[in-house]
Amino acid sequence: MAAMLSRAADSLADQLDRKIDLIESGKAKPGSVFVFTAIELNAFARVKAREAAPEGLRQPRLKLGNGSATGEALVDFLKLRHGAGVETNWLMAKLIQGEKRVTATVDIRSERGRATVHLIRAEIGGLAVSGAALDFLIETFLLPLYPNAKIDQPFELAHGVDRIEVTPAGARVYMRK
Repeated sequence: MAAMLSRAADSLADQLDRKIDLIESGKAKPGSVFVFTAIELNAFARVKAREAAPEGLRQPRLKLGNGSATGEALVDFLKLRHGAGVETNWLMAKLIQGEKRVTATVDIRSERGRATVHLIRAEIGGLAVSGAALDFLIETFLLPLYPNAKIDQPFELAHGVDRIEVTPAGARVYMRK
Protein backbone atom coordinates (compact mmCIF):
# COMPACT_ATOMS: atom_id res chain seq x y z
CA MET A 1 0.00 0.00 0.00
CA ALA A 2 2.80 2.43 0.88
CA ALA A 3 4.53 1.72 -2.44
CA MET A 4 1.30 2.43 -4.32
CA LEU A 5 0.84 5.75 -2.48
CA SER A 6 4.46 6.65 -3.18
CA ARG A 7 3.98 5.97 -6.92
CA ALA A 8 0.81 8.10 -6.93
CA ALA A 9 2.67 10.94 -5.20
CA ASP A 10 5.54 10.59 -7.67
CA SER A 11 3.10 10.78 -10.59
CA LEU A 12 1.38 13.91 -9.23
CA ALA A 13 4.76 15.49 -8.47
CA ASP A 14 5.90 14.72 -12.03
CA GLN A 15 2.74 16.37 -13.35
CA LEU A 16 3.50 19.52 -11.37
CA ASP A 17 7.16 19.34 -12.37
CA ARG A 18 6.16 19.38 -16.06
CA LYS A 19 4.17 22.57 -15.49
CA ILE A 20 7.16 24.17 -13.75
CA ASP A 21 9.47 23.05 -16.57
CA LEU A 22 7.15 24.64 -19.15
CA ILE A 23 7.19 27.94 -17.21
CA GLU A 24 10.94 27.88 -16.55
CA SER A 25 11.80 26.97 -20.13
CA GLY A 26 10.15 30.19 -21.32
CA LYS A 27 7.72 28.18 -23.48
CA ALA A 28 4.59 29.14 -21.52
CA LYS A 29 2.21 31.19 -23.64
CA PRO A 30 1.86 34.85 -22.59
CA GLY A 31 -1.36 35.35 -20.63
CA SER A 32 -1.71 31.67 -19.79
CA VAL A 33 -2.67 30.44 -16.32
CA PHE A 34 -1.25 27.33 -14.67
CA VAL A 35 -3.22 25.66 -11.89
CA PHE A 36 -1.32 23.79 -9.18
CA THR A 37 -3.86 21.87 -7.10
CA ALA A 38 -3.42 21.38 -3.37
CA ILE A 39 -3.12 17.64 -4.01
CA GLU A 40 -0.33 18.19 -6.57
CA LEU A 41 1.48 20.62 -4.27
CA ASN A 42 1.35 18.15 -1.36
CA ALA A 43 2.66 15.32 -3.55
CA PHE A 44 5.41 17.62 -4.85
CA ALA A 45 6.32 18.60 -1.28
CA ARG A 46 6.58 14.95 -0.22
CA VAL A 47 8.80 14.02 -3.17
CA LYS A 48 11.04 17.10 -2.92
CA ALA A 49 11.37 16.72 0.87
CA ARG A 50 12.52 13.13 0.37
CA GLU A 51 15.14 14.38 -2.12
CA ALA A 52 16.30 17.40 -0.10
CA ALA A 53 16.33 15.71 3.30
CA PRO A 54 16.32 11.91 3.15
CA GLU A 55 17.10 11.90 6.87
CA GLY A 56 15.27 13.85 9.52
CA LEU A 57 12.10 14.97 7.71
CA ARG A 58 8.89 12.97 7.54
CA GLN A 59 5.26 13.51 6.64
CA PRO A 60 5.48 16.97 5.07
CA ARG A 61 2.07 18.51 4.42
CA LEU A 62 0.81 21.80 3.04
CA LYS A 63 -2.44 23.49 3.92
CA LEU A 64 -3.31 26.42 1.70
CA GLY A 65 -5.38 29.48 2.56
CA ASN A 66 -6.24 32.73 0.84
CA GLY A 67 -2.81 34.22 0.21
CA SER A 68 -1.20 31.92 2.77
CA ALA A 69 0.24 28.47 3.25
CA THR A 70 1.03 26.38 6.30
CA GLY A 71 3.70 23.72 6.06
CA GLU A 72 3.94 20.98 8.63
CA ALA A 73 6.33 18.06 9.06
CA LEU A 74 7.94 15.82 11.62
CA VAL A 75 11.54 17.00 11.88
CA ASP A 76 14.59 15.64 13.65
CA PHE A 77 17.00 18.59 13.48
CA LEU A 78 19.98 16.48 14.50
CA LYS A 79 19.35 14.00 11.66
CA LEU A 80 18.89 16.92 9.24
CA ARG A 81 22.30 18.26 10.19
CA HIS A 82 23.85 14.80 9.97
CA GLY A 83 22.28 14.26 6.52
CA ALA A 84 23.80 17.55 5.38
CA GLY A 85 27.22 16.39 6.62
CA VAL A 86 27.33 18.90 9.48
CA GLU A 87 28.89 17.90 12.80
CA THR A 88 26.98 18.94 15.90
CA ASN A 89 28.63 19.45 19.27
CA TRP A 90 27.43 17.34 22.19
CA LEU A 91 25.43 20.07 23.97
CA MET A 92 23.68 21.23 20.81
CA ALA A 93 22.95 17.61 19.89
CA LYS A 94 21.24 17.04 23.23
CA LEU A 95 19.12 20.16 22.73
CA ILE A 96 17.91 19.37 19.23
CA GLN A 97 17.73 15.57 19.11
CA GLY A 98 14.43 13.80 18.65
CA GLU A 99 11.58 14.21 16.25
CA LYS A 100 9.30 17.23 16.68
CA ARG A 101 6.27 18.50 14.80
CA VAL A 102 7.29 21.72 13.06
CA THR A 103 4.70 24.10 11.61
CA ALA A 104 5.28 27.33 9.72
CA THR A 105 2.65 29.67 8.30
CA VAL A 106 3.53 32.19 5.61
CA ASP A 107 1.70 35.00 3.88
CA ILE A 108 2.38 35.08 0.13
CA ARG A 109 1.95 38.27 -1.89
CA SER A 110 2.86 38.81 -5.51
CA GLU A 111 2.24 41.21 -8.36
CA ARG A 112 4.01 42.55 -11.43
CA GLY A 113 6.65 39.82 -11.49
CA ARG A 114 7.69 40.10 -7.82
CA ALA A 115 6.70 38.22 -4.68
CA THR A 116 7.29 38.41 -0.96
CA VAL A 117 6.88 35.60 1.56
CA HIS A 118 6.31 36.74 5.15
CA LEU A 119 6.71 34.25 7.97
CA ILE A 120 3.63 34.71 10.16
CA ARG A 121 4.03 31.95 12.71
CA ALA A 122 6.41 29.08 13.48
CA GLU A 123 5.98 26.32 16.04
CA ILE A 124 8.18 23.46 17.17
CA GLY A 125 6.49 20.78 19.22
CA GLY A 126 3.51 23.10 19.75
CA LEU A 127 5.65 25.95 21.12
CA ALA A 128 5.80 29.25 19.23
CA VAL A 129 9.26 30.24 18.04
CA SER A 130 10.21 33.82 17.22
CA GLY A 131 13.03 36.35 17.33
CA ALA A 132 16.63 35.15 17.65
CA ALA A 133 15.62 31.49 18.08
CA LEU A 134 13.68 31.58 14.81
CA ASP A 135 16.53 33.38 13.03
CA PHE A 136 18.91 30.66 14.27
CA LEU A 137 16.64 27.89 12.94
CA ILE A 138 16.32 29.57 9.55
CA GLU A 139 20.09 30.09 9.25
CA THR A 140 21.00 26.63 10.56
CA PHE A 141 18.37 24.38 8.99
CA LEU A 142 16.38 26.08 6.22
CA LEU A 143 19.06 27.98 4.32
CA PRO A 144 21.55 25.09 4.07
CA LEU A 145 18.81 23.03 2.35
CA TYR A 146 17.39 25.96 0.35
CA PRO A 147 20.14 28.58 0.00
CA ASN A 148 18.03 30.76 -2.32
CA ALA A 149 15.05 30.96 0.03
CA LYS A 150 13.88 34.52 0.72
CA ILE A 151 11.93 35.37 3.87
CA ASP A 152 10.51 38.90 4.26
CA GLN A 153 12.45 40.02 1.16
CA PRO A 154 10.91 40.74 -2.23
CA PHE A 155 12.19 38.55 -5.05
CA GLU A 156 11.69 38.29 -8.78
CA LEU A 157 9.32 35.65 -10.07
CA ALA A 158 10.86 33.56 -12.80
CA HIS A 159 10.39 33.36 -16.54
CA GLY A 160 7.52 35.69 -17.36
CA VAL A 161 5.39 34.95 -14.29
CA ASP A 162 3.23 37.97 -13.45
CA ARG A 163 1.76 36.78 -10.16
CA ILE A 164 0.81 33.77 -8.08
CA GLU A 165 -2.52 33.56 -6.28
CA VAL A 166 -2.88 31.06 -3.45
CA THR A 167 -6.31 29.76 -2.36
CA PRO A 168 -7.35 26.76 -0.26
CA ALA A 169 -7.84 24.76 -3.49
CA GLY A 170 -4.36 25.45 -4.88
CA ALA A 171 -2.23 28.06 -6.55
CA ARG A 172 -2.69 29.80 -9.88
CA VAL A 173 0.35 31.06 -11.73
CA TYR A 174 -0.46 33.90 -14.15
CA MET A 175 1.95 34.53 -16.99
CA ARG A 176 2.52 38.11 -18.22
CA LYS A 177 0.52 39.05 -21.32
